[in-house]
Amino acid sequence: MTNDESVFTRRTVVAAGAGTVVAAAALTACATYGKENTAPAPNPAPAGNPAAPGQTAGNALAKTADIPVGGGVIVGDTVVTQPTAGTFVGLSATCTHAGCTVASVSNGTINCPCHGSKYKLDGSVSNGPATRALAAKTVRVVGDSVVPG
Repeated sequence: MTNDESVFTRRTVVAAGAGTVVAAAALTACATYGKENTAPAPNPAPAGNPAAPGQTAGNALAKTADIPVGGGVIVGDTVVTQPTAGTFVGLSATCTHAGCTVASVSNGTINCPCHGSKYKLDGSVSNGPATRALAAKTVRVVGDSVVPG
């Protein structure tokens, strides 16, 4: 082989491909530098529904009217329950048994579809295989909404 010949091995081809990806990512980042963000503001507060100081209506987990007494709703990674009228509880939606996401709130329990664990509306275990309660999340009522915090 002469000095002018190039030898392509699997390693040099893979390394060259990775370099191309890194260069493309850098060019993409540079192409947007300094440009104004034209995306709309997330979840603007609806007219006629003022938020409390320090809160925007857009960060509400749910409306209080949508959470039945003796039931609850799952919003993203949070479960919000209303065990008794006017008492709202925030819980993690991650099952403590195997890390699955709970799927429903029905018949007075929060239910995990993976292995059948059930939790009471306060997050304590009703039926295993889970042995630990769902983690608490702080929620509060602002106007007619339940918000994080």
